[in-house]
Amino acid sequence: MLEWLVALCIVILVVLIWPGSKYFGTESQPEALLQGLGISQQAAKDKNGECVLDQEARDGAQATAADGQARTVALICKPSALANYLLKHCRTFSHYSPCVGWTWRASAVLQSVYEACWPYHSPVQFVRDNLQLSDDGLVALDWAVPSYQKRRRTSSHSTSPVLLIVPNSFGKITRNVLKLCETALSHGYLPAVFNRRSHNGTPLTTVKLQQFGDSADLREAVRYIRYRQPAGRLYAVSESTGSGLLLSYLGECGSSSYVTAAVCLSPVFRCQSWFESGLSWPLQWALVLYQKICLSRYRTVLGETIQTDSLFSSSSLRGLEEALFCQTGHVGSAPAAAARTSGCSANASGAWDAYWERNEPLRDVDEVAIPVLSVCAKDDPVRGDTQSTVPMELFETNPHFFLLLTDRGGHCGFSSQSERSATGVFCADSSAAAPNCGVENRGTSWSHKALLEFFRATTDFFAAEERAKQLAARRRGLGGSMAGRVFRHRSVSTCKRVPVCSHNIRAIYNWQRSYTR
Repeated sequence: MLEWLVALCIVILVVLIWPGSKYFGTESQPEALLQGLGISQQAAKDKNGECVLDQEARDGAQATAADGQARTVALICKPSALANYLLKHCRTFSHYSPCVGWTWRASAVLQSVYEACWPYHSPVQFVRDNLQLSDDGLVALDWAVPSYQKRRRTSSHSTSPVLLIVPNSFGKITRNVLKLCETALSHGYLPAVFNRRSHNGTPLTTVKLQQFGDSADLREAVRYIRYRQPAGRLYAVSESTGSGLLLSYLGECGSSSYVTAAVCLSPVFRCQSWFESGLSWPLQWALVLYQKICLSRYRTVLGETIQTDSLFSSSSLRGLEEALFCQTGHVGSAPAAAARTSGCSANASGAWDAYWERNEPLRDVDEVAIPVLSVCAKDDPVRGDTQSTVPMELFETNPHFFLLLTDRGGHCGFSSQSERSATGVFCADSSAAAPNCGVENRGTSWSHKALLEFFRATTDFFAAEERAKQLAARRRGLGGSMAGRVFRHRSVSTCKRVPVCSHNIRAIYNWQRSYTR
């Protein structure tokens, strides 16, 4: 008992002292924060050719001198026309002021736990659509609607863009997801949260659970969204380990994903090594316990295909994943139970490696055909060390991937000094926007502002590229007198194609060559 009291006192001291000592003591050494990546504070582009956006380079030396410290945000990517456009038009990228000094929001661990676990009373309501899949399984789409809206369903003729949100792989709807739904609604989006089988109250109608990177269920959900909202563009956002599913989907579908642009918030890229290395024991214990609680209601039906004793006796995330998806024998067989218990047999190891060959998020990354922004923090306590967990070569060589890297922010936290002091910008202009005042007064997360600005900038860039192509086509058609006469007598539809659905694949992806130049 005495040992537990001593340990509790140590934990309390660490929680109270660590945030301030960690950040207060390192504010005068901004270069040390960037040594691992070799990013200069003043350079806008380094010698390796990666595009780097630094707050000091954009705000100037006066802002740095006034603040007395360096707060760096880097946009790392392969130079391209789209990258230059983002550097010019996405001002939010360079305006991030993380909380520093003696405050709990300066702690990466505390703000991550706060965003994941602290309750949040959201004014947004959800309307659920249960989708029956081809194998009779069920997934759910929760459509976010304002609480003041009397009409619960959105018309299928609406041209509002749809924001598909993929939460973490454990099914926990966090504060980050709820606040993102609020922000998206206030900016004219139709947010839809994707719930996997058995997650967030979705009934489990089959004994099959969704594997970590199996995108078959998400593919059917996207088809339903296209059927329900055929006139609106589709954007996608994933949170934490949910990025594994989104990246798998984008890689498998390639140019047929129907998604205009995507953002991954605090993604975990190297998932197999993440499961194997494990988190710190408090975080891993909490995640394992939460997953066991969610699976306990299906213990009887799951017992038909897996060893539930091995499942509920596991003490690690890898143990749970192996018990669910890496069975090496029939239920009740002694060899299978022994293999799962030891975790060291050749069969178990081979099944584990084969599982990640099918589910590793970056297995088909070369097939991704849309812009993907990843927002990461160097002090992320869940993902781990930046140098070993973030594939920097991917962002430096692939023109479709962009990395927005901050010094601080934790895991899906990104608390800023201006977040609480934000005022209702839209509410002050017109009384018609009064229902949105609650959303704006709460303050918008910097990461949410950044992803919405990324969507707007990419959409504007595509539209500009399309207009330039159409203008060039007209000029070529009017090059000769004969060609000009023929052009004037042609139908308008032969000069400017207006797709029935804005998600028409050719209409979306005919800019690939131009924006990757």
